[in-house]
Amino acid sequence: MAEKTKVKAVTTRTIIESKKTGEKIAALTAYDAITARILDEGGVDIILVGDSLSNVFQGNDTTIPVTLDEMIYHAKIVVRAVKRALVVVDMPFMSYQVDTQETLGNAGRILKATGASAVKVEGGKAIVESVRRMTEIGIPVMGHLGLTPQSINKFGGYRPRGEDKEEAAAIISDAKLLEAAGVFAIVLEKIPAALAAKVTKSVKVPTIGIGAGPHCDGQILVYADMLGLTQEFKPRFVRHYANVAEEMHNAFLHYVDDVKRGKFPSKEESY
Repeated sequence: MAEKTKVKAVTTRTIIESKKTGEKIAALTAYDAITARILDEGGVDIILVGDSLSNVFQGNDTTIPVTLDEMIYHAKIVVRAVKRALVVVDMPFMSYQVDTQETLGNAGRILKATGASAVKVEGGKAIVESVRRMTEIGIPVMGHLGLTPQSINKFGGYRPRGEDKEEAAAIISDAKLLEAAGVFAIVLEKIPAALAAKVTKSVKVPTIGIGAGPHCDGQILVYADMLGLTQEFKPRFVRHYANVAEEMHNAFLHYVDDVKRGKFPSKEESY
């Protein structure tokens, strides 16, 4: 009898080593078991249970409304379906910004309740002490700089960040602070490609871009965006790899027509 091939899981160490070997990191979001399983089988390295579920799954305008309990609920479902990919969970708005002790408790709760491997937080200098304490006690942390959606009310819009010298310098500085605090990777969102290249060269941990050009160590997109499900949302950094919304629309029309005309179910589809 042939032995089953054991699936080698992606770990934070795998991600860190990717920068050294030059292998690009492929990451996507997921919020449900079916999608997570398909992503995992498709070879995605990192599956992020993103707070973008507030937009994609819940229909909110921003990521701010999603709660810690909701993130845990979705993360449990995703982890259950994944055998290989590294599952990272976004810490939602106000679950890590208040104080370090509360941050540690919330991060620990996420990992214990879900079985995920790491958490992700947005920001630099303001949260670096909490990041340091999390990594010190064994909680793997992914950083996130540039456009940080949880701060959308502060920014007042989704324009690119780091276009002026002062903000660009702050992003580079924050990346170095996060690295020193122990993050295993940093997401760079919607910043100039040249700046992303500078950040990527300035730190030893991998950078994962979204709207940050080709020079990052990896890329991430929201799965619903790259599948063409969110048709009203098409920023320049999203490539449509399919038009699933159109396929679904046509399938639903066909189904309704078959039911109305008595063509479904057929004799073969009945017991």
